[in-house]
Amino acid sequence: MKKNGLIFLIISLFALVIAGCSSSDSNNEESNNAESDTEESYTVEHAMGEATIEGTPKKVVVLTNEGTEALLAMGVTPAGAVQSWTGDPWYDHISDDMVDVEVVGTESEVNVEAIAALKPDLIIGTKLRQEAVYEQLEKIAPTVMSETLKGDWQENFELYSKALNKEQEGQQVMDDYNQRVEELSSELGDNLKKEISMVRFLAGDTRIYHKDSFSGIILDQLGFARPEEQDVDDFSENGVTKERVEAMEGDVLFYFTYDEGDGEGTKVEEDWLNDPLFKNLEVVQSGNVQEVSDTIWNTSGGVLAANIMLDDIEEYFTEQ
Repeated sequence: MKKNGLIFLIISLFALVIAGCSSSDSNNEESNNAESDTEESYTVEHAMGEATIEGTPKKVVVLTNEGTEALLAMGVTPAGAVQSWTGDPWYDHISDDMVDVEVVGTESEVNVEAIAALKPDLIIGTKLRQEAVYEQLEKIAPTVMSETLKGDWQENFELYSKALNKEQEGQQVMDDYNQRVEELSSELGDNLKKEISMVRFLAGDTRIYHKDSFSGIILDQLGFARPEEQDVDDFSENGVTKERVEAMEGDVLFYFTYDEGDGEGTKVEEDWLNDPLFKNLEVVQSGNVQEVSDTIWNTSGGVLAANIMLDDIEEYFTEQ
């Protein structure tokens, strides 16, 4: 009986071991299947071809300022980003959300070595600025490139949301923005009949901004009228001289100044604002000239700036 009991005990223990192994194998298989699901690849078509991305990217490097804003708007903090055109190193309106983000150069001159050191699983850039280093970037990680940074920034936002595998989140951001545009447009009423002129001052140049610019697109979405010479589907008129001052005329003139900290852009601004020809414009005489942020109305070019620009417009016309 003792011998039979011992045999029964051994058989029972053996059965438990087999059952445990089977359960472990089953759990491992389920875990592997779950991991496989999260790592399912997808392909994104972009300006330089196609990029195949494995799973939802967790470590992203972004090489455009508008792209940085797109990521932040969708709840993604980049591992690395190009430095803002102004700021140290980020624009004021995004700096609080960019703590510990590595600087990887500028839009015009990215630091490929710094990007590689971050070991990203996705890089987002633009053909306009980084076409020459695209092949190097692609060797580091799947790289998605927009065609350009001018014009309809919402097209680029849609591309970025696809690259991040966050199309649903991206659509919500765009829905909220478009609803804000619709509500503000309704609120502005007859103010939309006013012709809005836009002028930019920067070192060595003065520009009149047209409809296919960042701020021009937003004004058009709201439904504002534009002066005849600015009501054209291109980016801007550059190299504006004092002989062209009449082209700045409008019912309201918004101007913005790009200064790199050396005061050169501000000198151009002051030269124009104090010029008798500029002072003689009807829009100046009527007191309808308003300075706005170059960062918000032009340079950053992203969805966060777009929403702040809407706030600026609402505030200006509410106070009139």
